[in-house]
Amino acid sequence: MDRPRYKRVLLKISGESLTGGKGFGIDFPTVRNIAAYLQRLTERGIELAIVVGGGNFWRGQTAEKNGMDQATADYAGMLATIINALALQDALEKCNVPTRVQTAVSVQAVAEPYIRRRAIRHLEKGRVVIFAGGTGNPFMTTDTAAALRTIEIDAEVLLMAKNQVDGVYDADPRLHPEARRYDRLTHIEALNNRLGIMDSTALSLCMDNKLDIIVFDLFAPHSLERIIFEGEHIGTLVTSRVSPGSGAAGGKG
Repeated sequence: MDRPRYKRVLLKISGESLTGGKGFGIDFPTVRNIAAYLQRLTERGIELAIVVGGGNFWRGQTAEKNGMDQATADYAGMLATIINALALQDALEKCNVPTRVQTAVSVQAVAEPYIRRRAIRHLEKGRVVIFAGGTGNPFMTTDTAAALRTIEIDAEVLLMAKNQVDGVYDADPRLHPEARRYDRLTHIEALNNRLGIMDSTALSLCMDNKLDIIVFDLFAPHSLERIIFEGEHIGTLVTSRVSPGSGAAGGKG
């Protein structure tokens, strides 16, 4: 299709997606492959914003369990997301994709502060914008940052990229092979069933603003092109639009 299903999108990438399956740190071949993949989208005119997590370097919950103050642990997590954003920016720019990192916490030596109108202008000029530092507030996850930024920049959809999980299941498919995947859910169904798509603050924000979420496997072949250009229904759609059979789990695959 020449005309994409979505023109401006926000992609949420977990820190774990950058590890190449190693569980910690940054696997640079993996980051380069992701950057080359995203390059193909921008070459076809997609306005792309990204929120990146920091779980490959820092887990605030683990720090809290070991006695660290939660707010301090959350601020440390924000710094981890900035490291990932800079690595992804470097990989994108090596693919000749102009990229800007904007942070919700002030790190003027390496990134711009988050300014909504400037972010939108970057997107209009064909630059990828990576939002780092979460929302800049403790007690808020990067999922909440992704929902908030999607709404603020008027993106059409929030794409929640998962690492080797191809949608929302009624149980963890890595632990329960019999788990069934949902093809479509409403926000309220996801909240009521506590399906773990994202934290309840982020999900409620999406519901209140009627923002569609697509949960999919980032590393499935051509998954982003299939969603954005072909309008193909892959993964799980979380929406405010009710349809017959909404909430019923479909088969795997």
